[in-house]
Amino acid sequence: MARRFLSGTTFDKRARQPRHSRVSPSYLARLFMDWARLLKDWAHLLRVHATVAETDPPKWWERNAGPNMIDIHSTQDFLSALSQAGERLVIVEFYGTWCASCRALFPKLCRTAQEHPEILFLKVNFDENKPMCKSLNVKVLPYFHFYRGADGQLDSFSCSLAKFQKIKDAIQAHNTARCSIGPPKGVGDLNLEALSAPNEAGSSAT
Repeated sequence: MARRFLSGTTFDKRARQPRHSRVSPSYLARLFMDWARLLKDWAHLLRVHATVAETDPPKWWERNAGPNMIDIHSTQDFLSALSQAGERLVIVEFYGTWCASCRALFPKLCRTAQEHPEILFLKVNFDENKPMCKSLNVKVLPYFHFYRGADGQLDSFSCSLAKFQKIKDAIQAHNTARCSIGPPKGVGDLNLEALSAPNEAGSSAT
């Protein structure tokens, strides 16, 4: 028999007895669907994160100005690029990914490469090519070498953004029409002739 309190609520003695209730199948189904939606949301977030990671812009040293700017990853790459450049002027930049001066100068170098599609620009990561860089006497960064076909190395110097005019002056001095072709020359301690095709060597002409 129920007892009524002043508040108007009804107290049933049977309510105090422990009850052993079962979990209904419909409740389990809803719980399962909730978990499925949660897992689906997590999967979507992971896909979005992966897509964002894939579309991140390249690091500053990974950017290229165009087809006339090439990354060099080995001594073989370096010698092959010089050998295949023919009579084009080749500008080699030796840089470090950690080098603040290299990073500051790089955008202007890219603009220069776009302004001079006839020049081949090679980018050499110092840390990836230490033995080669040491054999070429690269001791400071950024450092530049200028090469021209059979003439081999024409110039070399260190440079910074504030002194970028040195690069422009060197381009003006060395990017001129050639009137003679001689036999290929070595590049420091590196042998360029070994990678040159036999018909690339010619005789001097006046």
